[in-house]
Amino acid sequence: MNVIIRPLEVSDALLSYRWRNDNEIWIYTGNKPNKEITLEIEQEWIRNVLKRQNEKRFAICIGDKMEYVGNVQLTDIIGTRAQLHIFIGVKKYLGLGIGTKATKLILDYGFDILRLNEVYLKVNKFNISAIKSYEKCGFEIVSKVENEFTMSIFRYD
Repeated sequence: MNVIIRPLEVSDALLSYRWRNDNEIWIYTGNKPNKEITLEIEQEWIRNVLKRQNEKRFAICIGDKMEYVGNVQLTDIIGTRAQLHIFIGVKKYLGLGIGTKATKLILDYGFDILRLNEVYLKVNKFNISAIKSYEKCGFEIVSKVENEFTMSIFRYD
């Protein structure tokens, strides 16, 4: 399946606000919103995060029609290090390797364009499919704290 990433747009809120209200999507994260997210709240959130200089946010799109199915981003960009976040919001596409392909694309962007040396992430230790995906991309577990693993990948020139 063809996977691309493109810069996130305010118009993406037309779909993404629904994902932010879906408990199944947030089951393994600590980032579930504590209130219902409306379209207006999501649009304002996207406007605000797109202004941040230390973050690069992308939409994950698939297929010939470039269907928007999730988000991937690099945040906390400090020097040559950044944190990766990813989720697939359209549940019928979970487990199809889309997240792995999107992760590889954002890593290429981070290492080749931003010239990062390290990308790390935090993942719930019970999210086995995500851990396997990250390992396929070259991430290794560097620490374990309670139910959370920190995984990193380094660029070696």
